[in-house]
Amino acid sequence: MSLYVPALRVPLESWCEWTGNTWDKIQAVVGRSFRYPAPNENVYTMAATAVLRLIQRYGIDPQNVGFLALGTESSKDNSAGAVIVRGMVDRALEQLGLPRLNRSLEVPEFKHACLGGVYALKGALRYVSFDGRGKQAIVVCGDIAEYERGSTGEQTQGAGAVAMLVEEEPTLFEVDLRHAGSASDYRGPDFRKPFARHFVSGYAERVARVHDFPVFSGKYSTFAYLDEAGQAVDAMLRQLGTSGREFVRQVRAMFFHRPYHLMPIQGLAFLYVRALAGSRTGRPEFEALCKEVGVPVDALVEECRTKPDLYGLLLQSDGNGKSGGPSEPYPLTAQVAAFLRKTPAFKELLATKMSLGSDWVMELGNLYTAALPAWIAAGFEQALEKGLELSGEPLLAVGYGSGDAAEAIPLRVAPAWKGAASKIGFREALSRAIDLDRAQYETLHDRHELPGVAYEPREFMIARVGDTHEPAFQDLGVEYYEYVP
Repeated sequence: MSLYVPALRVPLESWCEWTGNTWDKIQAVVGRSFRYPAPNENVYTMAATAVLRLIQRYGIDPQNVGFLALGTESSKDNSAGAVIVRGMVDRALEQLGLPRLNRSLEVPEFKHACLGGVYALKGALRYVSFDGRGKQAIVVCGDIAEYERGSTGEQTQGAGAVAMLVEEEPTLFEVDLRHAGSASDYRGPDFRKPFARHFVSGYAERVARVHDFPVFSGKYSTFAYLDEAGQAVDAMLRQLGTSGREFVRQVRAMFFHRPYHLMPIQGLAFLYVRALAGSRTGRPEFEALCKEVGVPVDALVEECRTKPDLYGLLLQSDGNGKSGGPSEPYPLTAQVAAFLRKTPAFKELLATKMSLGSDWVMELGNLYTAALPAWIAAGFEQALEKGLELSGEPLLAVGYGSGDAAEAIPLRVAPAWKGAASKIGFREALSRAIDLDRAQYETLHDRHELPGVAYEPREFMIARVGDTHEPAFQDLGVEYYEYVP
């Protein structure tokens, strides 16, 4: 694995001073900072940088790569995707005296909100397992999370890319697709980016350029995340033939999609209550927890068996979904999970099952498709620094994409993981940081300009944008890239 994040950083403690938010709360819920791309960066420059780093650090033969997939929701072109990354990497390899990527290379782009990277990974795994046997695949997840200033999502912005090498004999971790669980359900307006929003009066009025701000509803999106992740985990447990409580006890570490710091914690509490509700051996623990909260045991068990139609509830809320969305679909589970999060037992569970790399990724912000793989990368590098022995240990990855879909995938640490983890470069990727002040951040955010910042680009950058629109030749809006070693 390899990582790239922009150098430009917004410390959330400073952001709290600018906006009047409470730092202690923001740090506990969101994190400590987020990265923001420079005017000459986009999702393709970040993705290409991560891929080139992967090739160089792991000594990959470019001619042996037969599949290059891009998972993103930040594409700037409605036609091309991973082939743009391929072109940038090819020219950089030439400058470095290395062969280009194989001409017989598949270059798909995968899109489903934050889950696009997981779908790209599954595509790569299937490639090396079947028609691409003997070849390698590269998956790169890259995104730019932007929100309007003053919105409830502003503090969860972020940007970055993570690249992964997929091969038949893995050196970092194995992916068990046979026992993975999938879930999806259409959730209407849950976190969307309809193209027409750019032309609606009132959209991003204070900014001087087209922004990819999403339309979203915080509570509704949280309901959808918890429900879909729960359904995917249930599907995985059925495949494995085990209970949720037993799986949690056995797994060494868990990594969830992470739009902000608190969301995976809420997810784990929600899933653990559901696991207890369906466990015979955990019945005493479950009944004691229900008693503490004052929730009827049988009613909670029955609630955990339901599969609410969130979109249907939204449409029923006032006939057209304009009342702010449906109420909590799992009210008893949510009540018990909220209590559980405050208990010493759950804090111990977090420390033993969800702490690897968690503190490090509080520096990144939301990376959308790259959020989950970035956390996994951080976990492995931190485990190496701490001298932990993970060989053969089971892990869990839970991916989620609004709209909605989720994947729960069992992983297992490879015997040679330490050598692979030593080349990830997570800390190194974070080391080159330039903190923005308020004026610099707001100007960059609103106008795509960077006044008063000494910023020397490295690796890939946008060199110019085409402006020709003639009958014989057109490149209007096409970006041309440059590699700076």
